[in-house]
Amino acid sequence: MPAFDKARLLLAITLGSLALGSALALTGVSAWLITRAWQMPPVLDLSVAVVAVRTFGISRGVLGYCERLASHDTALRAAAEARGEIYRRLAHGPAGVTARLHSGDLLARVGADVDTLTDVLVRALVPIGVAGILGIAATAVIAAISPSAAVILAICLLVAGLLAPALAARAVHAQEAVARRLQSDRDIAAVTALEHSAELRVAGRLPTLITQAEQRQRDWGAAIDRAAAPAAAAAAVPTLAIGASVIGAVIVGIGIAAHTAPTTLAVLMLLPLAAFEATMNLPAAAVALTRGRIAQTRLTDLVPAQAATTPVIVATGAHAPELRASEVRAGYPGSPVGQPISLILQPGARLAVTGASGAGKTALLMTLAGLLPPVSGEMTVDGAPIGSLSESELRSAICYFAEDAHLFSTTVRDNLLVARGDCDDDELMRTLAAVGLADWLDSLPDGLSTVLGGGVAAVSAGQRRRLLLARVLLCPAPVVLLDEPTEHLDAADGQRILRALLDNRHGLLPQGRTVVIATHQLGNDITCPRLSIGNGG
Repeated sequence: MPAFDKARLLLAITLGSLALGSALALTGVSAWLITRAWQMPPVLDLSVAVVAVRTFGISRGVLGYCERLASHDTALRAAAEARGEIYRRLAHGPAGVTARLHSGDLLARVGADVDTLTDVLVRALVPIGVAGILGIAATAVIAAISPSAAVILAICLLVAGLLAPALAARAVHAQEAVARRLQSDRDIAAVTALEHSAELRVAGRLPTLITQAEQRQRDWGAAIDRAAAPAAAAAAVPTLAIGASVIGAVIVGIGIAAHTAPTTLAVLMLLPLAAFEATMNLPAAAVALTRGRIAQTRLTDLVPAQAATTPVIVATGAHAPELRASEVRAGYPGSPVGQPISLILQPGARLAVTGASGAGKTALLMTLAGLLPPVSGEMTVDGAPIGSLSESELRSAICYFAEDAHLFSTTVRDNLLVARGDCDDDELMRTLAAVGLADWLDSLPDGLSTVLGGGVAAVSAGQRRRLLLARVLLCPAPVVLLDEPTEHLDAADGQRILRALLDNRHGLLPQGRTVVIATHQLGNDITCPRLSIGNGG
């Protein structure tokens, strides 16, 4: 749950209570004024009540607007702080936390789930606080007229304020969980279509993916509607409670009419109508709390609290460690797992992992990098279980480069410095030349200082692949794991780069570095150890 500013939260509740308190007072004074005017007193006897009606009518709107300003300001501040904290934990925490999730799911969690949590303040905490204060105030006023009427009002307020929200929360929980899952599925499909539209269009799969995204949008909307239905049914309970309270007040009023002023009776019968204005929002508040708990669970899974306590410091490894996998089966949580793999990678080894798309090559590389835990078997780094290494130790030894690694909407220089921050411009230009981007760099208006507006949208698929490859060359880790490094390059260039990466004598990477490449485009003329993965993964 985001850390709301308690002082600002209290201010929002106070302003909301004053706004609905003005409505309560407006109802009471109006009831007195109408009844007293029926008795036709001198006009001056009504002047104070007339002014009070105008005052409470105006103050209700003004205070309500001020409450919205205060509550939304508090919620937006909390959302900004929550996102900053999430980004800090993601940056300092285990890399595997984000590597296991699709970018669409990450977007849903960091975006929609944080918004849902901050909505709890506006839609739940403030309405609950206001309803509690207003209910106590209304009951106290009625108790001054008739204790029995106050008891009836209190019971009806408890039914409307506790029973109805409980019914709404209980009924909506399962549907909301399904809706959140469908929302993630929708975002995954949409982000995939946006990020890979060119390749999908060439493959003829883009219309199908767009259709799937639209269907998931409809499924999500239907799930939201199903989740709202119980809350709508529960919203009828406060209406029934209002009716019961008014009938009770009428019955009590008839009993005390003989010795009670008509103006007091009017207040007794009309005041409960205003008292329930705050409780009408409580079923929706219960739904907001339910959604908030689901969103909080998803965010806690994404960024566990301990992730924020250990900054990741990546240093240049003194030597390439020995990687050993013993009967390791790799796979994503909830997905089919691959075949058992046993291998030993000595320092400076070169290995090509081949297999068709979907065979499990990416999952294996992520397991070797410590981003995914082995489903079974054991992974060791220089004899130490991979799970015993700290994040800093692991990233200083092994670095995984994903096929869809991100390009940032900043300069070419900054996009390369994410691999190693101490590079000078000469080294960056030599690296770009080594991956075939020298002419491209010369064509840029500001060279390394050219801003790639929109990130990946500013370059072609081949240029993006070469920029990501330049990061590999700059990376200080002695073990590098590359997932499809030549995808989107023409066949000749792709084979030439693969040959240079896998050559342990005169290649792009020094002889002492361990290189593992997952690819389905390895030519027969490239001589290096190969590991073929079947379709079991």
